[in-house]
Amino acid sequence: MAQLKSLNKQTAPKSTAPEKIIQFGEGNFLRAFVDWIIWNMNAKTNFNGSVVVVQPIDKGMVQWLNGQDCLYHVNLQGRLNGEAVNQLDRIDVISRGIDPYAQNWAYMALAEQPEIRFVISNTTEAGIAFDPSCKLSDAPASSYPGKLVQLLYRRYQTFNGDPSKGLIIMPCELIFLNGHHLKDCIRKYIELWKEDLGKDYEGFKEWFEKYNYVCATLVDRIVPGFPRKDIAEIQQKIGYKDNLVVQAEIFHLWVIEKAENMTCEELRAEFPADQAGLHVLIAESEAPYHERKVTLLNGPHTVLSPVAYLSGINIVRDALHDEVVGKYIKKVQYDELMQTLNLPMDELQKFAADVLERFDNPYVDHQVTSIMLNSFPKFQARDLPGVKVYLERKGELPKGLVLGLAAIITYYKGGTRADGAPIQPNDDEKIMKLLADLWATGDLRKVAEGVLGAKDLIWTEHGDLNQIPGLTDMLVGFLKDIQEKGMLETVKSIL
Repeated sequence: MAQLKSLNKQTAPKSTAPEKIIQFGEGNFLRAFVDWIIWNMNAKTNFNGSVVVVQPIDKGMVQWLNGQDCLYHVNLQGRLNGEAVNQLDRIDVISRGIDPYAQNWAYMALAEQPEIRFVISNTTEAGIAFDPSCKLSDAPASSYPGKLVQLLYRRYQTFNGDPSKGLIIMPCELIFLNGHHLKDCIRKYIELWKEDLGKDYEGFKEWFEKYNYVCATLVDRIVPGFPRKDIAEIQQKIGYKDNLVVQAEIFHLWVIEKAENMTCEELRAEFPADQAGLHVLIAESEAPYHERKVTLLNGPHTVLSPVAYLSGINIVRDALHDEVVGKYIKKVQYDELMQTLNLPMDELQKFAADVLERFDNPYVDHQVTSIMLNSFPKFQARDLPGVKVYLERKGELPKGLVLGLAAIITYYKGGTRADGAPIQPNDDEKIMKLLADLWATGDLRKVAEGVLGAKDLIWTEHGDLNQIPGLTDMLVGFLKDIQEKGMLETVKSIL
């Protein structure tokens, strides 16, 4: 085995570029997604910017980053245009890491750098939150939005409210309309700290509203993180002792909804990711793309899992390649769910093909049982809207989706599979009890009516699903077929 070199700027080349981006968060996702995108932008466009990473919580990893001069490798794995890809890229766009809990002065000094233009964050879903106990004088404020307002105020003071020194803020937290929530938190802090801001209050508030641009974003890339089982092999391949290797799938999508006070063209001019051939879309609204992802990626996932498992298949990739279940997945995706969306059909078909490539990742053994957790709420969010819209548009029920619901209900019966493998449903205790009680009646119509009628427990605003014409009868029919003929034969009957 070759001797491994330490990874730092003495042993590996590192580019230098002006610090243009402040990034809250140093975790695997941002490093494998945003920083990889910036690295590509630097290589393929005139962006020429580096990233300063700010640790958003007291305990973090910036010392690890700084220990390697912020150099690390991204290992992308998956299928691209039908070919298996397994590549390693050394990412060098992070200039330095700052821990604001130990170096608050260094953090606040970022506000005074004229070339800073962007703020990007992933502070987990809980990170975008308003904490009224935060004070303007805290060093730093405990919440992420609080820290951001402290920085914005310092910048406002430093540059006397210069309109060109506002920031473009692009949160990547996994919540719908993340930018709208963040903007709301910022406004609340400005009001909370009104007295502390004193004579600056009105001016700062106006500067924030007019010359700062808060965007909502949708991010999509599966990032498993540090490759524990492959690390020795990877380090031999790269020749460095890199402790921050991050593994991710090859697919990536970043939809950035432009802020209400700017145009898409203005944002594209400043953030030219589309010129680098990346899947970065700057759009008027992220909502249709959010709907597309939920419907065409998560929707098939939710129904393929019980259908595959009860057919004796354990891994998503194998389900895709199965002669019967593979056809079922495509039927649900192309013939049913896709018909319920409002984006151009060629866009939808491209996205659906990408989804199938992701399902077919040769490097990830994605267990279908891991997707089965909380299946009823998932079906309610991801598939039920499609059932309703399909019925409205086509005048009939989508058989694949209804069969998927019958498969979930059957899975929740528990017991064992034909090959003796256990069937272990996992959901809210009340839902589990309801299903156990319904199955105990031995009456399939009672089972179907009881599940469809659980409006408070499962279906919320959708109400009693027994009211949907023909749904109860179709569901009873599928439940009966699964019990009598088995899952595979039932699937064949609708293909």
